[in-house]
Parts: sequence; C-alpha cells; structure tokens
Amino acid sequence: MPFHAACIFLGCLRPLAKLNQEAKIDCIDAHFVYPDGMAAVLLGKVFGIPVTVSARGSDINLYPEYLLIRPMIRWTLNRADNVIAVSAALKDKMLELGASSARTHVIPNGVDERRFRYTGRTEAREKLNLPANAEILISVGALIPSKGHQLMIRAFALVAPSHPNLQLHILGEGSYRQELEELVRELGLKDKVELTGKRPNEELQLWFNAADLSCLASAREGWPNVVTESLACGTPVVATSVGGIPEILHKPELGVLVEQTVESIASGLKKGLSTKWDRQAISKLTRARTWEAVGAEVEAVLAQAIQKKP
Repeated sequence: MPFHAACIFLGCLRPLAKLNQEAKIDCIDAHFVYPDGMAAVLLGKVFGIPVTVSARGSDINLYPEYLLIRPMIRWTLNRADNVIAVSAALKDKMLELGASSARTHVIPNGVDERRFRYTGRTEAREKLNLPANAEILISVGALIPSKGHQLMIRAFALVAPSHPNLQLHILGEGSYRQELEELVRELGLKDKVELTGKRPNEELQLWFNAADLSCLASAREGWPNVVTESLACGTPVVATSVGGIPEILHKPELGVLVEQTVESIASGLKKGLSTKWDRQAISKLTRARTWEAVGAEVEAVLAQAIQKKP
C-alpha cells in the first residue's frame, strides 16, 4: 500500500506526457486522496499542471490510521492546488491533517433526480413481488463489518415482536455474508430477514419506494449516496450520526439519527415506524440538489485553480 501512489505516478508519466504534447492539459481532477490524489499531485509538479483532489470518505476517515500512509495524505492535502470534501465533517478532518482552509471546499454529492423519484409504494411492491400489507425496512450497502448490518439485524430482533408484519431486506454483497446469515439463523429471523444480494442501481428506486424506512448503521461515512437516493424517493431514513449523514438528515422531517448501538438503532426504528412521514415533501426537498449542480460547483473550483496557475 505505501507504494501504490508511486506506482500510479510512474505508470501515468509517459501517457500524460503524450497527452500534454497533443493538447496542453489545463488541470488534473483526482478523486480519493491516497493513492490517486498523491499520484496526481506528483504528476502536476512534473508537468506544471494545477491539481484538485477530492476526498470521498475512507481516504480521510480510515487511511490516516496507517502510520506509513498518514504523512503521504498530509503531503497531498498540503500540495494540491485545491481540495474538495463531500461534507463539512470530512473537511474538518482534512483541516486537522493540515489542509489549508482557504483551499478546501465543501461540495456535497447530488442525486439523479430522473432515476430516483417518488412513485408510490403499491406499484413498487407489485414489481418486486413484496407483500402489500408488510412493514418493510431496507438497508443498502456492502456486506462488511463497518456497514453495521449485524447491529441492524439485532435491532430488528428487538423491534419485530411488536411489529408482526415487519421485514428487513439487506441489499449488498461482500465478505461478511456468512457471518450475517449465521446471525439471522441464530436469532430465528429466517422468515423476516433476507440478504437480497447486490441489486442493479436502476432497481434501487423500486426498493426505496417500496420500503417504509431505509436504514444505514455505518461506523463511518463520507456522504453516502444511498441516503440521498432513498430520500429522493420519498423514503425516510434511520441512520447513524457519522460523517456527512447529519448534514443530509438536517431536518427531523427527513429521518431519524441514531448512535451505532443496537439499543439506539432499535429506538430509531420504532420512532421511524410510528411517525407519519410526508414522502412527497421529502422527495421534493432532496431532488433539488442535482448532479448538474454539483458539476457546476466542481467546475468553478477547477477554473479557479487554472486561473491561479502561471
């Protein structure tokens, strides 16, 4: 891992030189601070090209814990012409690592408003062959420990006795599947909890529309798109108060923030299931921030870097 940035840099030298000869490159836009961002900054130094580096989440929330990687992340944040964070929470951590406040911009993710929209629960459940009278929870994310599906399943077990028609569908795939399957069997929830597997992005809007609540129990996040996509479909979210999630669920009308404990998640699920949500209002508010708007903000930061460079 400590050599990844150097390998990317060396591998890109020749093709970038060729591209720069054909038509002068105005800027480099790199995503993920390490290794991609560091490689981009090195290339920018060689060719005199301004570099903007965007942080996505784990590159700042997790990678600085590695002693050999942390100095390289600090170096990258200090040497990039501009850095972009997807949330204010991520920006704060970047500043702690030495990023310049003047060169650090917060540009939250957007949502594809053409794909993710409110269509109504009945139609979505019919297409997915889900029962019309059930209370349905969904959790979308990779099957890895940090996503907290194990906590969600245990919280579900606490709530299910008072909600006899409650179901939980976990959408995603990963190395933690076997452990989650064993937990479902251990808790006697095979008829109520389904590990649905990874679903195509085009299908997610059906799942969000079909659900009563969307849930995310992560230990860390940058700006999770599954939260904004759920809200764009009008589905309220119960999620842990980490990373940029409090910035997304900035109004109680959008969902419920919880701590990453079984008891807190269970309490959040009960509150979410007992609340009468205005799903059309949730959808309208969230769909206002499009990817086109995000693109315009990123373009402005790139243009600023280009203008400053001799």
